[in-house]
Amino acid sequence: MSSILRKLTGAVDFDDNDALMEEEDLRESLKNRFAADEDDAFEDDDMMEESTPVVEPASMESMDDDSVEGALTIDVYQTENDIVIVSTIAGVTSKDLDVSITNDMVTISGTRKNTAKVKQENYFYQECYWGGFSRSVILPIDVDAEKAQAELKDGVLSVTLPKSEKVKSKKIPIK
Repeated sequence: MSSILRKLTGAVDFDDNDALMEEEDLRESLKNRFAADEDDAFEDDDMMEESTPVVEPASMESMDDDSVEGALTIDVYQTENDIVIVSTIAGVTSKDLDVSITNDMVTISGTRKNTAKVKQENYFYQECYWGGFSRSVILPIDVDAEKAQAELKDGVLSVTLPKSEKVKSKKIPIK
């Protein structure tokens, strides 16, 4: 593996036969690992477990518990007239989302449903979160909740909250 890193960083000459042999060995290993017939690629289950780590969340048991929720990453910014909250929410439809505004807080919640039926032992990597999620944001300024809008497009949720009229600044001419 280190020879590939050295090649990418320019630390190894591509004409070096040893480095090329390591690359060929790595390619052959990858071909064998993902061969169509798993029995030919792996002589026993121990070899597969050692060569392909399964990445799991801290507690797989807790993912089935309805009390555990995933968190959303968000961007919050302001324009001249609005506060905007943006979040990537792939795999969720608008009917599975809820956006609520109470006083000075916005809460985005929903459910990401896994439609694939895969046995746990068949996973190589399992990093996606499936289930309920929520995120609450304390707003930095007052907004007009009645005029708020939300749009879900291509897996990106945008919530536009117009600033309250009393918050918008107004230039006062000096006499």
